[in-house]
Amino acid sequence: MKTLIKLLLSAVAVVATAYLLNPHVQVESFGIAILVAAVLSLFHIFLKPILVILTIPVTIVTLGLFLLVINAALILLAEWLVPGFTVDGFLWAILFSLILAVLVSILHGFVPDRD
Repeated sequence: MKTLIKLLLSAVAVVATAYLLNPHVQVESFGIAILVAAVLSLFHIFLKPILVILTIPVTIVTLGLFLLVINAALILLAEWLVPGFTVDGFLWAILFSLILAVLVSILHGFVPDRD
């Protein structure tokens, strides 16, 4: 149940972030936002750790800023996979990533750790 609530809160964060960055980031409906939140969650579980390990030298040289590039790439990959979710470019994907991370962490703070 907690996972479903966090997914719905992440979808709310996707909609809010898209609203803030409109017209450069668009989400057609709340159903699409749920799908985007689910896809991004799966990417962060399975793809991001592999990409972080593969790019450790670049991440160290850039003092961790390359992680923003990884997040933006995952968002652009989600845009490619999910119809109805559009991002105008790489810089908007980075900005979307930053705002989404802040909103998700705030919203997930309202969900208690115990079931």
